[in-house]
Amino acid sequence: MNYDYIIIGQGIAGTMLSWFLKKAGQEVLVYDDAQSNSSSKVAAGIINPVSGRKFETAWLYDTIFPFAEKTYHEMEEALGIVCFHERLIHNIWSSQQMEDAFNESLKTNPWLLEPAFVKGANIQLNALLPAWRKKLNVKEERFDATQITITSTHIEYQNIKAKAVIFCEGAQSPANPYWRKLKFLPNKGEALIIHAPELQTNNIIKKGNITIVPMGEDLYWAGATFSWDYTDALPTESAKESIAQSLKNIPHKIIDHIAAIRPSGPDRRPLVGMHPHQPGIGIFNGMGSKGCSLAPWTADQFVKHLLEATPLKPEIDIKRYFNALR
Repeated sequence: MNYDYIIIGQGIAGTMLSWFLKKAGQEVLVYDDAQSNSSSKVAAGIINPVSGRKFETAWLYDTIFPFAEKTYHEMEEALGIVCFHERLIHNIWSSQQMEDAFNESLKTNPWLLEPAFVKGANIQLNALLPAWRKKLNVKEERFDATQITITSTHIEYQNIKAKAVIFCEGAQSPANPYWRKLKFLPNKGEALIIHAPELQTNNIIKKGNITIVPMGEDLYWAGATFSWDYTDALPTESAKESIAQSLKNIPHKIIDHIAAIRPSGPDRRPLVGMHPHQPGIGIFNGMGSKGCSLAPWTADQFVKHLLEATPLKPEIDIKRYFNALR
């Protein structure tokens, strides 16, 4: 069987890359072993226009957000779903310093609103990912990167030929033989799904390190913890207790406790491009906590690079790490 591209993984990265490749008329095959605890499947899909403690506009946000909004609405129409939700992010100040920083940025940042709001959104990934999956050719099995055969014109895997394989594996990438030399900084996050009928808000609530996101029917996502020191991707009692303590003033019932390993790079920019020595092997990864805003625009840039040889922006191009891949 012949395809133009094989994509490994169908989180937000693999979803967006396959969307734009198919829009461009390419035949795509996706390998995804349907792990329920991948970072995209347990994430709240938050789109937040600011970064850091100074509430500065996130990198390229004025370009990336309108593109993302347009893309999600196109996908909603094509798939017959609703997944994009505009929401205010309501900050509950944990320190005077944070409030002062917000008020200072409020003077110039158009994404901020008095008294303590940020204009944001969230993507309902549990609606988007399965709906798009139904439109894809998907093999629900583990892809073994060591079994790829590379020729001068194409790659082969089992009985399948393609122009290239693009790895969108998320936190599994550090174990990939083609990408192990890249510096990944994976970290573990945990969250709770709670039933809180008295909360009654459509806003995202942010207090300190805990964020609460409406899911509908009085359900809310509450999280997430952040840990560099972990032994597996399973939920832990310590994280559960930490989040529950932050929710102690909100009457609630815990419905589920979820955990995942987040993929990220050392400079918090996506990792995009083709391997310097194996041009049939590519990577599209490292979206981090800004994945739902970054992935649509970055996927579009990558597809133009693949099909039209349009140069990638240096900030996302893996050429910045080529020394590590020699």
